[in-house]
Amino acid sequence: MNELDIDVNQLIEDICDQIKRTRAFAQSPKMIGIRTGGEWVATKIHNQLELEDELGVIDISFYRDDFSKIGLNPTVKPSSIPWEIDDQHIILVDDVLYTGRTTRAALNEIFDFGRPASVTLVSLLDRKGCRELPFQADITGMQIECSQKIKVSGPEPLKVTIETSEASS
Repeated sequence: MNELDIDVNQLIEDICDQIKRTRAFAQSPKMIGIRTGGEWVATKIHNQLELEDELGVIDISFYRDDFSKIGLNPTVKPSSIPWEIDDQHIILVDDVLYTGRTTRAALNEIFDFGRPASVTLVSLLDRKGCRELPFQADITGMQIECSQKIKVSGPEPLKVTIETSEASS
């Protein structure tokens, strides 16, 4: 296996440039990171964009539909959304968009807090071709093949490693 190190700072910069061109950015958006990796990515984006409102963080553990496969996460932390959701333009950030199940769980939790005006989905990495549910990111730092193995570590430094087989390098 070869490991490809990804320039996360460049991906974050590209994502910020894309966010600045969205309609939601002009409407004082609120940002929510999905714990844990999405929170790390959202913190960097939030700081770089200099958003005024505090970063929200959600833990989607109780909204997952795959407890039988992964078991209940014993380190569940409370979600923190320090502002009203209703009628807000939300930027929802995750580290890796894979099957779409995390996105579904995150949207369920957000709608338990209220009804946003819009939700823009941002993903640092998009594993195209692996989707089990019909979700796609509005903004993506990088698309990778479904078969590649990814490791996101952080929060400082935030690092992404993609493992590839010798044949694909």
